[in-house]
Amino acid sequence: MTSPSSGKPLHRSASRVLVNTGHGKGKTSAAMGVMIRGVARGWNVAVVQFIKSADRPTGEAKIGERLGVDWYTLGDGFTWRSQDLDRSAALARAGWEKARALIEEGNHELVILDEITYPLNWGWIPVEEAVETIRQRPGKVNVIITGRDVPSEIIDIADTVTEMCKVKHAHDHGIRAKKGIEY
Repeated sequence: MTSPSSGKPLHRSASRVLVNTGHGKGKTSAAMGVMIRGVARGWNVAVVQFIKSADRPTGEAKIGERLGVDWYTLGDGFTWRSQDLDRSAALARAGWEKARALIEEGNHELVILDEITYPLNWGWIPVEEAVETIRQRPGKVNVIITGRDVPSEIIDIADTVTEMCKVKHAHDHGIRAKKGIEY
């Protein structure tokens, strides 16, 4: 197949790197849609959540586990409210070690790194290490990265980057998060 504009062959990589970023709602939700597609295609799927806490299970975690997704909720909740940032940082690093192992092992066709951008931006996970792991991933491993303010080095290696733009959010008007909508 060739590109209509240049006539050159189109590059088709065996796998993709997708980024869902921005300050709008829907980054994780979009990744969960791809998770469902992957499961429907018979893929092995893994999700590593870097901020969310297993103490507050989300709807996506519940359905993912029912669908046979390997699910790792390794954060301690709203990190920006943490009373122990050293512990939060250690949890993020442990989450990264798990995520890196999942990517390098190559047993999953899809690995979702949910909210990894926060520990990347806070220096808890080295950006260069994440970039190199994603770049060197086995050919069948697709990776989705979610979170605000994705580092430019990640954008550079991504195949698709989508920015969710907040126009209006219920939280801005004092409306609390709703089970089934936000979690």
